[in-house]
Amino acid sequence: MVLLCSKLDDAQYISLLSLYFFSKSFPFSYLSPHPLTKLNQNMRSFFCFLSLCTTICLSAQSFTSAEIARWKAQAQRITIDRDVWGIPHIHGKTDADAVFGMLYTQCEDDFARVEDNYIIAEGRMAEVEGEAALYRDLRARLFLDTLQVKAVYAKSPAWMKVLLNAFADGANYYLYTHPEVKPRLLRRFQPWMPLLFSEGSIGGNISIVSVERLKNFYSKDHSTSYIPEWERKSWEPVGSNGFAIAPKKSATGNALLMINPHTSFYFRSELQMTSDEGLNAYGAVTWGQFFIYQGFNQNCGWMHTSSDADVVDEYLETVEKKDGVLKYHYGKEWRPVTIKKIKLGCKVGDKVEMREIPAYFTQHGPIIGEKDGKWAAIRMMNEPLGALQQSYLRTKATGYASYNKVMDIRTNSSNNTVFADNQGNIAYWHGDFMPKRDPKINWSAPVDGSDPKNEWQGLHKLSEIVQVLNPANGWIQNCNSTPFTVAGAENSPQRSKYPVYMAPDAENFRGINAVRVLSRFSVFTLDSLIKAAYDPHLVGFEDLIPALIAAYELAENKATRTSEAIALLKKWDFNLGTESVAGALSILWGEKIHRLARQRVPSDEDLENLELNATAINKTTAQEKINLFQEVLDELTRDFGDWRTSWGAINRFQRITGAIQPTFDDAKTSYPVGFTSSNWGSLPAFAARTYPGTKKRYGSVGNSFVAAVEFGKRIKARAVVTGGSNANPQSPHFNDQGKLYAAGQFRDVYFYPEDVKAHLEKSYRPGER
Repeated sequence: MVLLCSKLDDAQYISLLSLYFFSKSFPFSYLSPHPLTKLNQNMRSFFCFLSLCTTICLSAQSFTSAEIARWKAQAQRITIDRDVWGIPHIHGKTDADAVFGMLYTQCEDDFARVEDNYIIAEGRMAEVEGEAALYRDLRARLFLDTLQVKAVYAKSPAWMKVLLNAFADGANYYLYTHPEVKPRLLRRFQPWMPLLFSEGSIGGNISIVSVERLKNFYSKDHSTSYIPEWERKSWEPVGSNGFAIAPKKSATGNALLMINPHTSFYFRSELQMTSDEGLNAYGAVTWGQFFIYQGFNQNCGWMHTSSDADVVDEYLETVEKKDGVLKYHYGKEWRPVTIKKIKLGCKVGDKVEMREIPAYFTQHGPIIGEKDGKWAAIRMMNEPLGALQQSYLRTKATGYASYNKVMDIRTNSSNNTVFADNQGNIAYWHGDFMPKRDPKINWSAPVDGSDPKNEWQGLHKLSEIVQVLNPANGWIQNCNSTPFTVAGAENSPQRSKYPVYMAPDAENFRGINAVRVLSRFSVFTLDSLIKAAYDPHLVGFEDLIPALIAAYELAENKATRTSEAIALLKKWDFNLGTESVAGALSILWGEKIHRLARQRVPSDEDLENLELNATAINKTTAQEKINLFQEVLDELTRDFGDWRTSWGAINRFQRITGAIQPTFDDAKTSYPVGFTSSNWGSLPAFAARTYPGTKKRYGSVGNSFVAAVEFGKRIKARAVVTGGSNANPQSPHFNDQGKLYAAGQFRDVYFYPEDVKAHLEKSYRPGER
């Protein structure tokens, strides 16, 4: 029943409000509006106080006394040791205790990124950022929504439910013990949330679906101004490098592993999680997840690189309205299109409005756009429980056989794995989720959705995918390149033995350089492995710069300044460093010539950097090459006072704010960085650009958590991260690794309890300040 408050006098109304706020004896929705017309000054003041209480009650986290008591009891079973670098080493009696503690520490170090990842995963970013994020949210909801993952959670095995519950409890206990933290949107974490964010990759497969394409289809807005495909594509290729060294190539007789992911900066945190149940994993954790994504335990280590294995297919559906019902053609029949009304919140001013978008599905998946008059449905792996199980269980692997068994879950659809263990094994898997299809069909292009012959025929067995175990050459590398060079020319898998869709990955400059560098060493130590991973050679300019020099030598008019600069390029050995002027000239010119070249290929062609180099050489004139080089000289003179400016003076690492979207300032402290974008074959990746108000270039993508590991009787490891372990600029660990990172220098990893104790900064339990 609704209480008609308009019939109450002022005193009765305030009494009723007081009863609600302080006893919560009935729902607030029972109150109807009341005209406050006769309040004296005291009453008005009291009502202002009650209004403030309303705001607090609506914004504060709502946790029960039973929950709080349970969290406090669990916190007593957890110890958090932070070493001198601020890196947390979490120990719990059970794995669930460790998960509770690691979520708590992640929230301590960067709650904003933890929350942001789950706002994105839930498809709710438009609720805080408005219209611009609406179709990104739609993309997320097309594949998974909260009702679906709640059902998956309900059917999850008991051991996984325990971990999922611990995830939510750790994050919620942080919010309870830190009432000063104001979430953007999520005031309570739920145990089903990780099922929306289970795989841990930098993009996940849904990122291949164009948000612009979704908007054009679902809004029917074809007036969006055309943006050329070459302009929309990211300049920096995302990915990673992984090297594994066998005992025969190791100075100590122990296997070695190089972990070098390339991500947006601060994308993952570094930590160790251990338990009395045998968990002991160290490495990089994507903010908000409860497993080590790239790292090692006391037995083995795993490094993921992004894969181009064809595991996603687009089906063109013939759709017609028949008897008032949308249907799609399949075989000899017409089947009804499934229509699902997706409700999305969208911030408009200070309010959130609900938008309802009817989404369409066929048996192949959601409709994501149109092509040639047909609707395009997309099919991809959508196994959140299996992906989460595989991601967690691999962290407890005891060696190659154990890790391979976990791989047989076959839910890794976007990553390759480079592996090493303490038994001397090194291995490589090119993904593990691989749909079985007709090899005569071109699966890289959309296929006819009406033809039953185009269906997936189950999954390939794990033994059928491209993989390598203990190659004779003694090393493995992958740099997001073809798997057919992972162990050099003679010991890699043979392309002819596999269907094209299984490994269409092209070679790239990093892959070429990695093979050359690893082949050069007869024996490796941790130091020489790090040296190999930071090799300064830029393969991408070996053809590009000679083409520029040849063009200039044919020119009739040779300016003195340009001749001096060309003379520097002639002497350059293609190795980059902070003092390299020739490297700076080459990179700045290379970006310009690539940009021009991308405009001269069809908009639907996605060129690898080797192909783009060839296009830049062959489809630009000699004069264009020279003109762009002279532009570089002009810009350097304008911005730095002299075209003879070293790469380190231009290319900088800076961390001045913990915000997710960074800002940069030429007037504030920054460090020179001697490596560059992986586009040019730089094994250490550092993609930098100018920002509003800056002339120097600042990095935001590339090397993040980087580690070199030796698997002997005792683990020996070194690592470095971008900036530091804490996102708060007031923390001593906000940028205490900045200089090390910029210089490619590593610190020791404290893996064993006695080492942590010897380098301990602080020991505490969750909830303690």
